[in-house]
Amino acid sequence: MTPAASTTSHQEGVNITINSLIEAQTAFIKHWLQQQAEPLATEAWQWLGAQSLNKYLNADDLTRLINDGILTQPMSDIMRSDVRDIMRTLIYHPANDNVPLSDLVDETQIVTLATYIGNYEQQRNILISTFIGNETFADLLTQTLYHAINDFMETTLDRAGGVGKLMKMGRSSFEKATNRNLDEKLQTYLHRNIKDLAQRAEANAQAHLSNEEVTRLLVTGWARIKDQPVSRLQEYLRETPEHSSIDHLEASLQQSYNRLRLSPYLHSLVAAVVDTWYSNHQFDSIAELAASLNLGPSASMALSTTMIPMLNDALESDWFTTHIKEMLSAFYAQPDIKEGLGLQEL
Repeated sequence: MTPAASTTSHQEGVNITINSLIEAQTAFIKHWLQQQAEPLATEAWQWLGAQSLNKYLNADDLTRLINDGILTQPMSDIMRSDVRDIMRTLIYHPANDNVPLSDLVDETQIVTLATYIGNYEQQRNILISTFIGNETFADLLTQTLYHAINDFMETTLDRAGGVGKLMKMGRSSFEKATNRNLDEKLQTYLHRNIKDLAQRAEANAQAHLSNEEVTRLLVTGWARIKDQPVSRLQEYLRETPEHSSIDHLEASLQQSYNRLRLSPYLHSLVAAVVDTWYSNHQFDSIAELAASLNLGPSASMALSTTMIPMLNDALESDWFTTHIKEMLSAFYAQPDIKEGLGLQEL
């Protein structure tokens, strides 16, 4: 055998030996990891839980993650569709027919909230003034009284026979003599005087709606509806092919979100909130942070157990096998490893 042939034969033997080692070690690594998957997952969680937050993250990292990773991108159409479907499922679920509103809100919560609202006299007076003491309320009251008076007059004149006809003639004569429509004259009169009436109504409301009265009204109002089923809320929604209240609600929320998510105002709030939270928890371990979310060791163990099948599938995948072989090939390709194992080329 020539030296060249001998060298080639020896090289083939070296390659076969290395390839055999790689195959055997790849199989061993995969089998060993599969056998140790559960304790490794548990130990990994334990190790992660012992690490301090500030070892890997700072406040700027979290702020950048929220601003650049979350707020920069609009909510995807798929996610928006999921939100609508979930809202629709929750609102129209059959269980709502058998669950009263009182099961969702405790009676003591209503009393506490009503008392809290009732004790804010200044804010209550401002609210009353906003609703009653403004031009919109005055205009609404003017139109309401005008229609009531006009309807009464028309009904009375129609039933009054000859007297009604005489009154209609008088109305016509008045309009010709003054060159003004009686309806317009009536509305002008009501609007001019209704402001004083609105001010009186505001004063009466503030005088009679005491703290105790407001509390009583709120508690009484809750008592009237607390036994109604949750599904009663569906009456305030429409769900037809032409009009969906849920679609409209989701679209409105999305519009507000898109308007705010890139605003300097929201970004400044995010930075302030992150700084506050981070200053409170920067020295906490990951386990302590998880515990604050009620994710204790039992929850971590349950999560680890759930992930075992996925981990096993990953170990059996082609990409994992390929990477193990590439890693081992690079290892054995090192000259000192070849020399140390007596696999050097001739």
